[in-house]
Amino acid sequence: MRRALASGAERLRVVAEDLLGAETRIDWVCVGPEGETLLVLQAEQGHDLELVARGLAQRVWVEARLADWLQLAPALGLRPEAGVGVLLLCPAFGAESRAAASAAPGRIRLATCHFEHEGGELRAWIAPVEPAAPREVPVRSSPEPLPEFRTGLSDADLGVTDEEKSAFEPVAPRELPPPFRSD
Repeated sequence: MRRALASGAERLRVVAEDLLGAETRIDWVCVGPEGETLLVLQAEQGHDLELVARGLAQRVWVEARLADWLQLAPALGLRPEAGVGVLLLCPAFGAESRAAASAAPGRIRLATCHFEHEGGELRAWIAPVEPAAPREVPVRSSPEPLPEFRTGLSDADLGVTDEEKSAFEPVAPRELPPPFRSD
């Protein structure tokens, strides 16, 4: 996995592995070419939505501790102003996961991860996944009042009698008898 992270488009340098973060482990902590901190989390098929939530939580946790990390290891090359990003690895990402990741653009990146045997060695292959594009919501030019019935049918269309219509009208509250007193 280290080779796949280092040889990818981002050329990441792994500085920590299996680090205890916000209640769970961060698989890899990396430094990007611009000094950005990048957390890499991996999950199995079907756990992609949970992975997005873990990624958000771990990012917040690391951001709060980044200054302390720099005091402990100033030679790591981390630049706090470059921020903390998350790379999430999973065999596949569903629509909900992609939409959730798109809520934090630039901070959460998705990639599929597959393993293959190459000779006697197991190699990881990482391919970026585009987050879901936000859908445009059609905007009404002039809001129209809703009809009394959603179907647009009138009482006459439905054949509602006056007696049936009165059954749907609100009933005036009746007067309650005075409370019981035991004098």
